[in-house]
Amino acid sequence: MTYHPKSDFMHVMMERGFVADCTDYQGLDEALSNGVVPAYIGFDATAKSLHVGSLIQIMMLRWLQKTGHKPITLMGGGTTKVGDPSFRADERPLLTPDQIDDNIAGIKQVFAKYLDYSDVPTGAMMINNAEWLDELNYLDFLRDIGRHFSVNRMLAFESVKSRLDREQSLSFLEFNYMILQAYDFLELNRRYGCLLQMGGSDQWGNIVNGIDLTRRVLDHEIYGLTSPLLTTSDGKKMGKSADGAVWLNADMRSPYEFWQFWRNTTDADVGRFLKLYTELPVEECDRLGALQGSDINDAKIVLANEVTTLCHGAEAAKAAEATAREVFEKGGVGDDLPTLEISVADLGDGVSIVQLIVKSGLAKSGKDAKRLISENGARINDEALTDAGLMIDAAALTAPIKLSAGKKRHALIKLAE
Repeated sequence: MTYHPKSDFMHVMMERGFVADCTDYQGLDEALSNGVVPAYIGFDATAKSLHVGSLIQIMMLRWLQKTGHKPITLMGGGTTKVGDPSFRADERPLLTPDQIDDNIAGIKQVFAKYLDYSDVPTGAMMINNAEWLDELNYLDFLRDIGRHFSVNRMLAFESVKSRLDREQSLSFLEFNYMILQAYDFLELNRRYGCLLQMGGSDQWGNIVNGIDLTRRVLDHEIYGLTSPLLTTSDGKKMGKSADGAVWLNADMRSPYEFWQFWRNTTDADVGRFLKLYTELPVEECDRLGALQGSDINDAKIVLANEVTTLCHGAEAAKAAEATAREVFEKGGVGDDLPTLEISVADLGDGVSIVQLIVKSGLAKSGKDAKRLISENGARINDEALTDAGLMIDAAALTAPIKLSAGKKRHALIKLAE
């Protein structure tokens, strides 16, 4: 891409690697140079927390605000009732309105850490698309909005085409999703003057639909900007780890485990991740990313500390690093490790070590735990655990027990007070 932006926001986006595509680089850059631009990203409320896969979008909104513009976090209270079919093999499970409201309450906690929602010209806004989608009259909507959509064109979108090519069912409900998302952009432009929608590159078709619809209905010029869909250098989808999604809410993934996820970044990804997920100067990101041998581990600690500070605060990052040093360098038991407290009553005559490995989150099932033990991947108090039949009773827990799965995942088991 040879375009040289004038606006601070576009400069940051392009320099740090956030841009996959834009509907009109020059037009958007001009708008950003001429005043405060309201821009939005939509987040469907399919879980009580967002995970690391959404962090690139959250960072885009944060940079937008830091460069003098107005972020809008659009909560999909309405669209979650339908479910985005983009690049999915199956239909999303449908949630009740109460479940959706609970999920939105959980997701709000994350945004407050990254964005300033105060009442200033660049203050962020949180809006729920149920505000207009819940009130829609079906026949009016079909007549006023549906007539602008060509089914031939909708069938040609890659997200729909890939599903149909694999002969996987696509319900009429899901097929409507792209119309609803396009309508969101129209309503945000009409109600709040929103000029830009951002999202992952899998949202390109939905974003273009919204721009086209807004031009047809309101004759307004608006823009779209997408970020690359991130995979790690070994081809894994960003946001997943060996033991599931890396959630951003502390009650779903502890700050220590979150820190550890970033500390375990592959060497080849360190420089790129520093640019995307921290606010360190680009030159410093490049310097750290170019370190070789054991020095790259220092860069990974910087990455883990910076990302954890943004998400959970400086104290949590400091505590996580201290725990990691104690666990890895001294073989000790860190205060901040994920901890399973078990009562004397629950222990009874003893609980199997296999059950404790599962309950502490180090394995997904008893079968996984037994495999871990048989492959010499499990340790108890830093000693190899070889007996899958080992029983743990109250006497064994007079001091906390440290369980480990491999070298990097640990948990404490202790008696509840």
